[in-house]
Amino acid sequence: ISYNAAISACEASGRWQLALQAMEVMRQTRISPDRISYNSAISACGQSGQWQPALELLKALAGHSLAPDQISFSAAISACESGGRWQLALDLFRVMQGDEVRPDRITYNAAISACESAGQWQLAFAVLAAMQENGIPPDRI
Repeated sequence: ISYNAAISACEASGRWQLALQAMEVMRQTRISPDRISYNSAISACGQSGQWQPALELLKALAGHSLAPDQISFSAAISACESGGRWQLALDLFRVMQGDEVRPDRITYNAAISACESAGQWQLAFAVLAAMQENGIPPDRI
């Protein structure tokens, strides 16, 4: 819990490098990061537009027998959007569904935001339509 709280604090303050350092210290001290650790670190990277380390963490999460969940994918999609990588964001959105992780409103909003930030209005509306088709009511965001 202590490391997860520290990583969450890094996330809240935009200190993505410290979040990655905390993850490394956990591994060095033989404390296995859990899904919460990874999700917080992915989010910390994403808030700073650091899409590459976010994707590395997403990959590492799966490599440690911890299947990425909605939060993992949403954070990684947002990281790609923040880093100007809208195509990667949509690729992750598709991979997520292929991995049988059901997108939630946050995930759909992250994918729509990635399209919006790149001026891809047609794709944004396609994701919005898919959201509605899957029974998730859109919100104002």
